[in-house]
Amino acid sequence: MPPRLSSSQKAEVLVEALPYIQRFYDRTIVIKYGGNAMTDVALQEDFAEDVVLLKLIGMNPVVVHGAGPQIGALLQKLGKQSEFIQGMRVTDEETLDVVEMVLGGLINQDIVTLINKAGGKAVGLTGKDGHFIHARKMKIASKEDKKKKIDVGLVGEVVRIDPEIIHLLDSRDFIPVIAPIGSDEKGVAYNINADVAAGKLAITLQAEKLILLTNTTGVLDRGGGVVTGLTSQRVKEMIDDGTISGGMLPKVECALDAVKNGVKTAHIIDGRVSHALLLEVLTSSGVGTLIRGASANRANHR
Repeated sequence: MPPRLSSSQKAEVLVEALPYIQRFYDRTIVIKYGGNAMTDVALQEDFAEDVVLLKLIGMNPVVVHGAGPQIGALLQKLGKQSEFIQGMRVTDEETLDVVEMVLGGLINQDIVTLINKAGGKAVGLTGKDGHFIHARKMKIASKEDKKKKIDVGLVGEVVRIDPEIIHLLDSRDFIPVIAPIGSDEKGVAYNINADVAAGKLAITLQAEKLILLTNTTGVLDRGGGVVTGLTSQRVKEMIDDGTISGGMLPKVECALDAVKNGVKTAHIIDGRVSHALLLEVLTSSGVGTLIRGASANRANHR
């Protein structure tokens, strides 16, 4: 067990949080929830408590979640093999039925229950509700021939997001919990990458922060150390020289897109750390990598 804090130490912790509470009061924070934080019971409870606390001290958290492992597990039980092309799940109609059942049903309601149990007022919805995430079919470029497009089925890209329903929920002190399923003008549903959906939502809401919970310590330099306080230019340099690559690349690109389009800061944090969300938002040290936009305060950028 961690050592118990004395009363004076607890007071110091609260005082350290004060300037961050003041700075981010009534600001929107979009959180992509996934990884170990979503599957470990203790971390699930920590996450729910963090989200409720942020709401109670005056911030407006909006949660977007994935469910990749859970979808894969159910497909396997049904005797259907998961197929991925360039990290995208190939999604036929049968697979989409499973995605909607797990992502928009079971997992979404589990998260809502966790937050409500922690004392919050969470409301679960998908991008199809009120048709607030407008999507279209995504085709990805072939690695061998950039002019050739690969069809990955009912996988979507975000066309636009109508934020009215999110503003309404925030104004009534509800916490939106969003499953990233969108639809087109014909009502066809599409599975959308949760990182991408969270990034686009953060841009639409002009959020103070986009926070991506991951199973890594953050963006690493060539020596394996976590780097933070990055500018868009520095991130581009790290991508160009191969320092940022592999599975971290799409998350960083999502973060970059956000800060280039009005989001103050984007954070890629270690969701395996207890109360990672509070540590990132309310302390000077944080638990991951921060990427700042041009309008972020450079002197005290967290």
